[in-house]
Amino acid sequence: MPISAASSSLEQRRWQGLMCALAGAVAFSGKAIVAKLLYRQGADAFAVVGLRMAMAFPLFLLMAWWSSRGRPTGPGAHSPLSRKQVWQILGLGFCGYYLASTLDFLGLQYISASLERAILYLNPSIVLLLSVLLLGQRLRLAQLGAMALSYGGVLVVFLHDWDVATVVSGAAQGQDPVAAVVTGSVLVFLSALSYAIYLMVSGQLVQSLGSLRLVGWASCAACVMCVLQWGLVHAVTDGRLGAVAQLPWQAWALSALNATACTVLPVWLVMRGVQLLGASLASQVGMVGPLSTIWMAAWWLDEPVTWRLMLGTVAVLAGIVVLSRASRPPRSSDEAESGGR
Repeated sequence: MPISAASSSLEQRRWQGLMCALAGAVAFSGKAIVAKLLYRQGADAFAVVGLRMAMAFPLFLLMAWWSSRGRPTGPGAHSPLSRKQVWQILGLGFCGYYLASTLDFLGLQYISASLERAILYLNPSIVLLLSVLLLGQRLRLAQLGAMALSYGGVLVVFLHDWDVATVVSGAAQGQDPVAAVVTGSVLVFLSALSYAIYLMVSGQLVQSLGSLRLVGWASCAACVMCVLQWGLVHAVTDGRLGAVAQLPWQAWALSALNATACTVLPVWLVMRGVQLLGASLASQVGMVGPLSTIWMAAWWLDEPVTWRLMLGTVAVLAGIVVLSRASRPPRSSDEAESGGR
């Protein structure tokens, strides 16, 4: 009986973790859909980012406060932040959330939601390349093949956007559609690069502060930066950029949805999924993100779905799966059975 109860409890935790990881991946992917709907309401990227972060700020502040009340996750997890840690958090908030978010939303003005998601899923490969260039890590043949598959998939999705540029790009802003797709792709790739740098340098701070506390405070810092940027851009451009007074109520409702269901809630869902499943399995469940983006973009944005789009997306996902397995350090049989946690 105790064995049966323990097995039932373990199965329940597994299903709860799967649902959290799945819901978190889909919710994160919805960010691009909501942003494009906001653009159709007359908002620009600076207004979208500003409204998103202004509305998310109280929730991230609550997350940072709440994280200090739970069980410690590492040495000094509940101790006051040192001056060095404050500067580290500000730096991580700048590159991991402020800069990455701003570049991402700027790029989304020009490319499809599906291409944006495919480029962002190159994060693991970018981290690996940075490790090779900056840390001298050796690149294995399997890793090289996996990256070739992923980048080849992004190229296929890029060519899809190239062919339907008049549908998915910022042509309405007076820019050539093809040039707009190139511009948007570069901006989103720079966003992925900025977040990859955040992932590389945040490891030590996660150990000392805990992931929830670090994400909460870094996100709060990014929220302040985004709101300051919003006000500065609005002032410098005499209201041409970042204006919200003319937006209909639907835009405000979408911004609230973007801040809650597509920003703060997915952070908690993904962390909960990792806690219940382990990072490896949770990340594999997260692979549903690009596929859900394609479906939502077709449903809500009328973006075309072609065989090349599906082929490229599947190639990106396959490359990331192969890369994660090729980069995984050898584990003992006990670690393998426990998921490495």
